[in-house]
Formats: sequence, C-alpha cells, structure tokens
Amino acid sequence: MASWADFRLLPGVPEAISRLNRARLRVIVVSNQRGVALGLYSAADVAGIHANLQKLLGEQGAHVDAFYFCPHDRAQCSCRKPLPGMFEQAHRDFPGITPETSLMVGDSISDIEFGRRLRMRTVFVEGDPERRKGGAEKAAELADGRFGSLQEAVECLLSDRS
Repeated sequence: MASWADFRLLPGVPEAISRLNRARLRVIVVSNQRGVALGLYSAADVAGIHANLQKLLGEQGAHVDAFYFCPHDRAQCSCRKPLPGMFEQAHRDFPGITPETSLMVGDSISDIEFGRRLRMRTVFVEGDPERRKGGAEKAAELADGRFGSLQEAVECLLSDRS
C-alpha cells in the first residue's frame, strides 16, 4: 500500500488494541513492505502510514508500541517474514520479549510461518475476504487459533489470561 489513502483499518481494531494496551501487553507490528524494494513507494511513505495509524489509534485510546518493516525484496535479507530479523530488532528494543511469551497474530502464511519458526503461539485472523492473501487457507490450518477478527482474537486471549 503506497499511501494513507489506500489504508483500510478493519472494524474493531482500535478497540482490540486498546484492550491489549489496558492489559499492559505490548503491541508490535511487523510487516513486509516489498513495494519499497520495487520502487512502488518509499520507506518514508511506510513511516507516514505508521504515523497516521498511530494518530488514529491515539484518538481512540490505543497505541502500537513499535512498528518494524522489511523494505527488501525476496531472498535479500534476514528480516523478511517468515525469517526472524524483525523479531530480533524488536527484542533489541524490548529485551523482555521472548518467543515463548509472544503471540503472532496475522492474516498471511508469512505471518504464521514467522511465528511458528520462532515457536510463538500463532493466531490467524480472517479479516476482509475481499483482501485475503494467497495461502490464507494454509495459514489458517497451521495457526494455533483462527478468528474472524482481531477483536475476537483479543477477547479470547484476554479471557485465557484471567
């Protein structure tokens, strides 16, 4: 996605993130942004989208603790999901996080494989069927849990902690 105008926040996401924040759980976003390597948009464009998202979330009482993204093309780095590089970056910034205490929530095969390679628990979120990525069914099968929305996943996660 090249611009904020293209960005679509799924219903319930601010509320779900706010609940995680109130539970004092870290919310860290990791994403592959191959479009940077392909020249479709810049790293500054991605950072702008993250800043706009943070502002929107803040208006609704939520925040993301950190954003990490891989701007590289395939097979050029160790940070492109499903490889562990972005987790390693996050761990440097937040030394207290571990794979054992982390949960990977995602909507793609690379998200679920990322979590599984690190031995995290994984949750597949179905999201908008119109925007579903290739490999989504395989990702759903591999994940430890499957939910229709981030809100449903957070509700289950927090009820399991009680």
